[in-house]
This record gives sequence, C-alpha cells and structure tokens, in this order.
Amino acid sequence: MASQTHDSAAPTLEELQRWTWVIGRAQQLMLEHGVETMLKVAETPPPGGALAAASLAPVPLAMPGLGGMGDAAALARAAGDFWMDALKLWTCALGGGLAGEAGGAPPARADRRFDAPEWRDHPTYDLIRQMYLLIGDHLLRGVDLIEGVEPQEREKLRFATRTMMDALSPSNFVFTNPLVMKKTLETGGENLLRGLEHLLKDLRQGQLSHVAPGAFELGKNLATTPGKVVKRTRLYELIQYAPTTTEVLETPLVIFPPWINRFYILDLSPKKSFIRWAVDQGLTVFVVSWKSADASMRDVTWDDYVAAQIDAVDTIRDLLGVRGVHTIGYCVAGTTLAATLAVLAARGEADKVASATFFTAQVDFSRAGDLKLFVDDDQLKMLEGLAPEGYFDGRYMAATFNLLRGRDLIWNYVVNNYLLGEDYPQFDLLHWNGDTTNLPAAWHRAYLADLYRDNKLVVPKALTVLGQPVDLRQVQTPAYVQAGREDHIAPPESVWKITDHFAGPLRFVLAGSGHIAGVVNPPSAGKYQYWTNANKAGSLAEFVAGATETPGSWWPDWIGWIEDRSRDKVSAKRARIPGKGALPALADAPGDYVRQR
Repeated sequence: MASQTHDSAAPTLEELQRWTWVIGRAQQLMLEHGVETMLKVAETPPPGGALAAASLAPVPLAMPGLGGMGDAAALARAAGDFWMDALKLWTCALGGGLAGEAGGAPPARADRRFDAPEWRDHPTYDLIRQMYLLIGDHLLRGVDLIEGVEPQEREKLRFATRTMMDALSPSNFVFTNPLVMKKTLETGGENLLRGLEHLLKDLRQGQLSHVAPGAFELGKNLATTPGKVVKRTRLYELIQYAPTTTEVLETPLVIFPPWINRFYILDLSPKKSFIRWAVDQGLTVFVVSWKSADASMRDVTWDDYVAAQIDAVDTIRDLLGVRGVHTIGYCVAGTTLAATLAVLAARGEADKVASATFFTAQVDFSRAGDLKLFVDDDQLKMLEGLAPEGYFDGRYMAATFNLLRGRDLIWNYVVNNYLLGEDYPQFDLLHWNGDTTNLPAAWHRAYLADLYRDNKLVVPKALTVLGQPVDLRQVQTPAYVQAGREDHIAPPESVWKITDHFAGPLRFVLAGSGHIAGVVNPPSAGKYQYWTNANKAGSLAEFVAGATETPGSWWPDWIGWIEDRSRDKVSAKRARIPGKGALPALADAPGDYVRQR
C-alpha cells in the first residue's frame, strides 16, 4: 500500500493511521528484543554469546597519546584555513548556490555515498555534503600537525579519524540522506520498520547480514564441484575432485585456503570456481578444508598447521605415487606455506613440492597496511579476554576486516538494510564473507605478535617450527606470486617483499582489483587485467614501471606456468578418481567441516 503525496501540510487520516501502526510495531519489536536479551543474559551464555550485543560496534582501537599536540603556529594556521574554507562555503550557499565544489570543500572525487543527484542539485543536501567533506579533510590534515607521536601511533589516529568520519557521514542518517527521506515519505515509514527488523535480527545473531538467510546452500548452489572427502583429521578434511578430462597432468595440485575463511571462496558458482576451472585444465585437484576451531583445539599452534600442510602433501604423494605436488597457499595459508617450504628445505625434502603459488600472501610484514594497527600490546591483551574457551570467535575477525573497508562493508549495508529497508542482494560472495570460522586463540595471538608485530618470519632462524629454525633464504622452490593492486588486507607492496627472501625462480603477477576479486576472476568474466615484467625489478614501483598489461584474468598465465614445470600426463583413472585408490571416500564434497560453526 503506497502513500499519496499531498500539497497541504496536514496529513490525511490514512497517513496518520499508517504512521501510528509503524511506530507501534517498531515499539513492539524493540520491546520483544529487549525481553529476549534480558532472558538470555539471565541464562548461562554460549561461547561467544556476548557478541550479540556488541558485534555491530566498531572494533576498539588503542588510541595514541597526543603528545605536545603540535606547533602552535601550525595549529593556528590550520584553524584559520578551516574557518576560511567554511566561510567561503556558507557565503556561497547564502548567495544562492554552491556552484559545484566552489565553496571551499575538497575537490570532488568518486564517492558512491553521494551518487544521488540530490546531493548536488538540492542546496541543503549539497551544503551538508560539502561541509561534511570539508570537516573530514581538515581533521585528517590536523593529524599530521600533532607533535610527539610515533609514526605507528599517528597511523592509528589517522585510521581512527577516517573510521569516525565514515560513521558520521550524513548518508548514514535518516534526515540527512535524501534517498532515505524520499523512501520514508513514499512508504509511510515502512522502510524504517523493515530496517528495524533487519537490525534486531543482526543483533540476535551478532553479525551484520549481507544476504538473506537461506539464499545459498553448500552443495546446491555453492561448492558444487564434484569430489569426495578422502581424509579427515582433527584439523582438516582433504577433498579430492573428480577429473573432467581423460588425461591429467602427472603432478597433482593441493590448495591450502586460509583457515580464517571457508575454502569455497575458490568454489563459488560454477562460472566463478577456480577449483572447477583447474580441474577442467587437466589437473588432479585436492583442497584442504580446515575445521573451525572449538575448545578441543585450544592447544593448536602454528606447528600444527605446518604439520598439516606437510601431511596433506605426503598423503597425496603416497596416494598417487608421485614425487612432488604443486601447491597453492591463499593469504595466511600462503604465509604458512612459506614456512612449510623452509622446513622441508631444512630437512632435505624440498622436492616434495614441485612448485608453490601464493595468492595475496605475505611473509614480510613490514608494510602490511592497516591491519598492523590492530596488533599492539593493548590489542593483544584485549584478545586474551575474548577467548576464554581457547578459541577466537570468527565474527570478531570478520568485523575487523569489514572495518578496513567500512564504507563498503559496514555503512553501505547500514543504509541499505536498516534505513532503506531493502531486500538483501542474492550474491554468493557476500554469503561467503559472512560465513565466519573460529580460530585457535593461542595460535592467533602468536601469529599477530610474531609475524604482524615483530616480523620474525623474515629474520633467519628467529622462529622454530617443528624443530627446524626457519630460514626463507633456503627456499629454492619455483614460486608464482600473485598480488592484488587494490588489496587492503595484503597490500601489493607487502606481497612484493616475498621476492626479497626466496632464493628460487619466481614469477610475480600484479592483478587488478583486491584481495578477493583479484583472485576470483575467471577468464570467462572478461574483467580486470594483470601486469607482468620479465625483467628483474628492485621494487614494486620499478616492476610496474616496466610491466606489460594484459586484459582479463591471470589464470591462463598461471596454468601456462604450471605446465612449464611438468607437462607429463597420465590417464585419469584408478587413484586419480576420488575414492578409487587406497583412500576410500568418506563423504561427498564439500565435506562436513565446511558446515561446522
């Protein structure tokens, strides 16, 4: 039932009745939620249950001391600049129009929050927009004027300022967002009621929703590549996929996805699936599906994940009777793969791995980006209180990653879900993004402290794994290193630094887009591009300066590199078919661990 637009200021009886119903229903929903919350608090909360009331709040940052605040003259000039810009803005507005960005606000830039034409065509909204951008610009400039602050603390303050400004954007509030106001008047406030329902549901589950519940189901419209679980340990399931070609490359492939996410990021819909595509290229593909941590894994350390990678490699070698396997490590699993290669090299067993591919993986964390802001002593101490049963609830990690791109992954959905009351999009990638996994707490803290904070992995023999001092300089395994140009989790400058530490032949590829879309980019999509450079480069900037750009996906470049390592083929039969070799099929892909919470 749509409301009508009236010229008179007085609402009709029908409109009054509708608003009365909307307000009454909103009060009822909030009352029900309050009662439900109080009843849950009265009971013994489940592990991680405290998230239900707090998970939508930004992850707290340890704020730096402000030292001497800054040079007085510089601060005075900054204050004067702000008020002069503000005066110009108001003078222009009162004079009959803002004329684009002439009022002193920062130059216009691509900002999807203000795409609606009303943000520029309507004088009031235009003034609100420009004043907001002006304040944000001057606040960020003011961070650089603060004296007595270490560079790391200054970056924290800059990040906190950006986060605060993102939260305070006028697009996030009903009365200062023209689209929300229009929708509210058109629906008689029913959009806000639907938004309240969405908000209360998210509070109950302790996580921001990106897609509608039940839109996707593993094995039905996600993770559908045919295969079998052929091994199960307390830490992982090993999935072998069915061949689609009569012959396959003799050297198989095993993929190690990050245990902070579900493996099916590489097996979304059939058209997006890297796993399905790799099988179609004639590879015998195995994937490790990590178990989401629970209290039984409180003693798990990095050694266990390295041992699991070696165990998976040995299992595949024995099953297929091959000397070595190709490996892929994605994100944190790529970091671990680097340590695995170093351990094997120290043992004299480097030939177990024929090649190593790294998807957006870091080994040198000196330029690891904004995530380094979350690994100081205060943050690590805070984490200790979040894992009383020995595991770290994955929703906290998801909130941290979302905060790194707050505009896109938090506030965009606050506006769409809570203010506009829109239906959730049916997007498989967003479903995966919300499908969180728990992490072993002891290992997670050690990972943040030893790698992100102290950067020990690149210090020869500073870390010992499985009794072997780790020295990346011993790694001579051929490596293919992929980075995402717009990656905010593993910045390309950070991924590039792997080239400073490995001793073997290495091919570096810079892909368009970011941490996910830069990897999950099938050739059929015809999207993005990638850059290669056959000449030796001393830095990423030097690599880019001499690079050749190729439109589309980098996947064909990778399979060509793989085939150059091992072109021998064998028939796709016996042990090459899941469950037909020495390892019986335990379950259909995608297995059981991927479904556990």
